[in-house]
Amino acid sequence: MQIILVRHTTPDVIPGTCYGWTDVDVADTFIQEAAITKENLKEYLPVDKAFTSPLKRAVKLAEFCGFKDAERDERLKEMNMGDWEMQLYDHIKDPALELWYKDYLHLPATNGESFPALFKRVASFLDDLKTKPYKRVAVFAHGGVIVAAGLYAKLFTEEEAFHHLVKYGELQVINLQPSQK
Repeated sequence: MQIILVRHTTPDVIPGTCYGWTDVDVADTFIQEAAITKENLKEYLPVDKAFTSPLKRAVKLAEFCGFKDAERDERLKEMNMGDWEMQLYDHIKDPALELWYKDYLHLPATNGESFPALFKRVASFLDDLKTKPYKRVAVFAHGGVIVAAGLYAKLFTEEEAFHHLVKYGELQVINLQPSQK
């Protein structure tokens, strides 16, 4: 099964803002960015099914790209950044932030989620998807979700994971073998 992972366009936040699970809207550049994404997605159409994170920045892109009925799945939400949500990273006064910077692949944000917890959610979604008869699926989601999916598909190692973060509006394709029943 081919899965086309689509990262949402630029969010309407000040650069350097930790926004994770917060349901922020898209930036004023949405139409221009989304048009490029839609054009790039044409190469992979048609798809058998489309899924999206329930957060509006992903839903809006799915709808713009022609997938108004994309199935919303909570497991596709970005990593929950807990107490740090909607703060500028440079203004976060939590001493745990420095520890997180040193080991963000394992430590959670304060009262938030760790990357292993995010990976577990995404893996659950992909495990379920592999039991379906689809040949090609579009998934509108977030940077962390797409990194987790790439790691799941063994495109790179954990140590390399965030070197493969796709830009806003970009696609990443993974291929998965169906589960044996």
